[in-house]
Parts: sequence; structure tokens; C-alpha cells
Amino acid sequence: MSFTFEAQVRSDLGKGASRRLRHANKFPAVIYGKGEEAISIELDHDTVNNAQRNEEFFSSVITLVVDGTEMAVTVKAMQRHAFKPKVQHIDFIRA
Repeated sequence: MSFTFEAQVRSDLGKGASRRLRHANKFPAVIYGKGEEAISIELDHDTVNNAQRNEEFFSSVITLVVDGTEMAVTVKAMQRHAFKPKVQHIDFIRA
């Protein structure tokens, strides 16, 4: 199964900005690895949350379309809310 998600680069960083994203049904994420600069992005919560229920999500190569550029990534780490079924943050590593 292949996973593709649309993402936007985040310009507003920090705790308050992350909270505003989560209230807008989005969440922060970061892409890093392969000796390139880390990219802070935002993703739509519902599409990623539905996809991560499939166990293949964590072992597959995922395509992120960041401002029109496709990137192949894998999930390195995911943070979830303590008692709500919500994704708080994902670390992606370039594949």
C-alpha cells in the first residue's frame, strides 16, 4: 500500500504555533536526514490519523508533497496524545 500526503512548510514555529495548528485540525512534523537541512511541515490530522491505523504505515515509504515537491520518507517517531486518539507530532526521515 502506498501513502501520499500533502504538506505545507511551517514558517511559524514554537509551542504556541503548534497549539494553533492542532486546534485547526493539523499537526506539526519534521523531515530530516541524508545530510540535508531539516524541514518543519504541517499535515492534516484526519488523513494521517486514518492512514496510521494501518500497520504498513510505519514500515512503508511515504510520499510527502511539500509545496509541490515530492519527498520519499519513512516514519522515525510518532507522538500521540496521552488519552485522546490524536497525533501530536511525527518525525520523518528521508528514504
